Order: sequence, then C-alpha cells, then structure tokens
Amino acid sequence: MAAAALAEIDPGPLYWDTVAETQPTGKGKRYGKAEPRICTPPLRPLTPESSWGYSVIEFARDILGVELMPWQRALLIRMLELLPDGGLRFATVVVLVARQNGKSTVSQVLALWFMMVAGWPLVLGTAQDLETAEEVWEGAVDLLLDSGDEDEDDEGLADYVEKVIKVNGKKSLVLTNKTRYKVKAANRRAGRGFSGNLIMLDELREHQNWAAWGAITKTTQAQLFSLVLALSNAGDATSVVLRYLRMMAHKAIGDPDGICADEDAETAAPTPHDFDLDGEPTEEEQDFAEWEQEMDTLGLFEWSAPPECDKWDRDGWAHANPALGHRIQERKVASDCATDPEHVFRVEVLCQWIDGVLDGPFPPGAWEKGQNQPLEMVDGSKTIRDEDKIVGPVVACIDRSFDRGQTYVAFAGRRADGKPQVEIVVARYGTDWIKDWLMDGRRRHRITAVTGQAKGAPISPLLKELADDPTFTIEVVEWSGGDLMAACGLTFDQVKDQTVRHNPQPPLDIAAGSALKKTLGDGFVFDRKNSPADVAPLMAFAGALWLLLLRRAPPPPAPPPPAALSTGGGSGSPHDEDDDAGAAGWTSDLNGIGF
Repeated sequence: MAAAALAEIDPGPLYWDTVAETQPTGKGKRYGKAEPRICTPPLRPLTPESSWGYSVIEFARDILGVELMPWQRALLIRMLELLPDGGLRFATVVVLVARQNGKSTVSQVLALWFMMVAGWPLVLGTAQDLETAEEVWEGAVDLLLDSGDEDEDDEGLADYVEKVIKVNGKKSLVLTNKTRYKVKAANRRAGRGFSGNLIMLDELREHQNWAAWGAITKTTQAQLFSLVLALSNAGDATSVVLRYLRMMAHKAIGDPDGICADEDAETAAPTPHDFDLDGEPTEEEQDFAEWEQEMDTLGLFEWSAPPECDKWDRDGWAHANPALGHRIQERKVASDCATDPEHVFRVEVLCQWIDGVLDGPFPPGAWEKGQNQPLEMVDGSKTIRDEDKIVGPVVACIDRSFDRGQTYVAFAGRRADGKPQVEIVVARYGTDWIKDWLMDGRRRHRITAVTGQAKGAPISPLLKELADDPTFTIEVVEWSGGDLMAACGLTFDQVKDQTVRHNPQPPLDIAAGSALKKTLGDGFVFDRKNSPADVAPLMAFAGALWLLLLRRAPPPPAPPPPAALSTGGGSGSPHDEDDDAGAAGWTSDLNGIGF
C-alpha cells in the first residue's frame, strides 16, 4: 500500500541503479541523451550518500507510481548533490531542455518529495502565465488523490491531504504535516509576505526584467533550507534573467560553447534600472549585491543541440530532447524540422538561443547609432544620463505579443534638447493592470494621449474598452488602416536618419534587430506572426512615435464675425456657448518647446 510504503522512505542514503544502466539501447530506435550536454560538474562521486536524488527517484516509483525517464533521474541525482556536511550544494538550479520533454513531472515529484519526506514547510510554484503554474500544481494534487489501488481498500495518499483550495488565483495544497504548496503568477508581488523553501519557476525565459525574480527568490533568504529551481527552454536576448544565470554558469565551467567570449557575464547582471521598467527600485531592492548570483551555489543542467549544428543533425535532436524514444517520436521531430521556420525549430526543439541582432528592418547600424549610451558610475554600475531622459508631457502606445503574453507600454516625448525619444516603460503579463497603471497619479498628469492598434491585433479589444470607459480620462486615439503603415514608415525613416533616440532595452533591441516586414499595398507593417522574436515592443515604439510626431488635434472653429458684420438674429456673443475643444484636444509639440 502506498501509504504504508511512505513511512519507510528515508531522506538519507538509498540505492538506485545508475542512469547509464537503465538507458534503453534498442537497435533501430534513437533515444535522447540521458546526461546533459552542458552541466555543472559534481564535487565528488554521486552516490546514494552524496545526493538526495536517489531518494526522490525511489519515492516517485514506489509511492507515487511514477517511473521517471533516464534524463529525469540523471537531473535529480545531479541537482540534489549534497555537501559533506549534509546540506544541499546548490541554492539555485537552472534546467534547460526543449519543450514537451517532461519538466512538469520533475516539478511535481520534487514538490511532493520535499513536502512529504523532507518536510519543507512551503513550496511556491510560479510561471509568467498563472495558468501554467496552476497546471503543474493540479498534476501534483492528482498524483496524491489518484494514488490508491482500485482493487484494494486503499485510499493511497489521500489521507495525507488536509486541504485542497481550488479557487482560481489562490490554489493551495495543505498536507496533514502542515506543509503547503501554493502557486503565484511571476510578477513583482509574487511571494511577498511568504517565506518559501522550494521555489519553482517555470519558463524563466519569459522573465524580461528582474522584478519577479527578486520578489520570488528573496522569500528564501530567511530559510535554513531552500532551493530555487528554474526550468525553461532556450530564450532570446529579451530573456534577461535566464541569460544572466546561464552565462554565469557557463563561465564557471570554462565557457564550453563560447557564449562569454564577447561579453563578460557580469555585464548582464541586474542594475538599478533592471528591477522594474516602472520607476525606481524599492527599498528592498537597493542592495544590488544581494542580487548577484554566487557561482559556487549555481547549478546548470542543459540539454541542447551543439552550437552551429545543422538542423537535420539527429544527434543534435537527441542532445536537446532527452525524452526522444520515450514520449517524443523521432518522426514528429522530423516533421517539425521540415515545416517549422528554422528559428522556431532551433529555439523550441533544439533548445538553441536567438542571440544578438539578426537581419532586422533597418539599415545596418542605424538602430545602434540612435541608442543612448549609459553612464558608467565609479562602482562599475550603469545609469541613464540626465540628458537622455524624456522631460515634460508624453504620449503612450500599448501593444501586446502575438501569443497574447506580454503587454508593453511605450512613452514618446521630448528630451531637453528637443529631440524625440521613445522608451518601453513597462512590460507585464496580461492586460488587467493597464488602466490602473496609466491612471496612477504618479504618471497620469504627464500622459496626454494613448493609442494602440484599433483593429485586428491582440491589444485591440482593450483599446475599445478604454475608449468606451467614462472613468478613463486619457484621450484614446484610434490607430488603424493607413496610419499603421504611416507609423512603421515614419519609424524606419527616423531610425535611418538617426533623429529619434532610445535607451538600451533588450525587448525593444531584439525586436528592432529581427522584425520582418509585411508589405501592404505601397507600405509595410512589422510582421507580428512571422518575425523570429516578439515585435510588440517595436509596434509600441512605432505607435508612440507616430502619435508624437504626426497626430494633431483638429483646429478650433473660426471665431464669429464682429457684431457690426453679423447678419444673424442672435446676440452674436462669442461666449454664448463655451468651447472646450482646444483645452480637451492635444497638439504635438513638434518644436520641442517646454521639453
């Protein structure tokens, strides 16, 4: 009986066959590589005495009825390495593997083991999309509730469950030993007020600033026992948190793929301007030294195809897909290779990164020449120069990713020298926060108008809601039809002529370096669907710039003729009716006066 067997599980040394002895080798069938291609090497031989992984594997098999794949066993043994004093070697573990290989199963088994065997009080699961975190949580709950034997009078592990809360946004599992498993969305409020032990972050590639990472991982600081586990497939230049951690780990083991050659890993570390694109860091975030990752406690386990390998290299498929031959069919990978755009196949299936600037829509070097250079401080940190800041009123543009994930807000305004400048000021998941954020008193007084694509885009429904909402007092300007092409063309010209300025911002920079053009009549727009990276930041940039430079309020009506010339029968007074059109309208300041 499962419940009886649980009592015999000991988090101490247990026996398990080596991964190599259990890896299938059937002729004519290709299997994924059980061992990671890139990994932090162990400090000593990994045995049941030097890794908790063996205990987790036995728990999964004998208690939960889950037979883990060889790569999952290899990961658990490596990531749960113990120091000679019995403590965990790693404080942070990053796992990189292609999609659909079984990351969720690892998370579920690990969460339950730490709750039921190790007795860690709080497991916190997060993802950029709350629904993703909740699906992993639900799988763990099902493993407990469905563990009984239908042929016997055995309730399995259900007796260990004290409470299950399934309210959306507040899902929680509480066991009889008072351990808890909660889920949160990955944002700057995630985990605040909690003191977590095991923190699981799914799809770390979606963290495009440091706000969520800081809020979540700081929950472990007061804990004697803790582990931060980040799981993801490959990212791109916008994946600032994952990119930094990966570079630090590669550097620690000798930079096997040469990713640190052109840029020191420390230069990717967070700065005061990385915590949140919305304003200054909080008081908790002032000690930036706490955010720097200790290489001695960082573990990386990466299943990815070797750099520069051909996309049809089937050994490369096996390196990135350790579940190949188990749950992933080789013919399905071949089909994806033949039909997917190459950049999609390399990121999603080969777990390879889109790094740097690709063939973007602008002339070579033009985007970089319009970019402001940060000021380097005495301590080596970087900040924005005073002359590179927008002053005075701004206009805003909202845009949303094609996959309906991240939502971006761009501000356009004038610098003190009168030049136009555009910045991405905030990027968050979903759209529920937009209205309150724009109407917040800290910024409402600066925003004179807002726009976004009015039709046929993921953000379009929100723009209509704002326009129809009487409590939303910012003017909503329609952006559609020929104005879309005008905005993209204007952006091209301004970038080419280096007349618009912008600060270094990874989400915007990668979009500007990789976006494809979609021809419409005699013009073009940036292609949301087929571009290799998310172009929403660039569309927000284009819309804000268009609103700043081209959109003008309609001229006020002509004043009535002098009374002596009036032929009407009324009083002829120009004040018979108040005309607020001039006060309510907005006119772009093309000369930069007052900025």
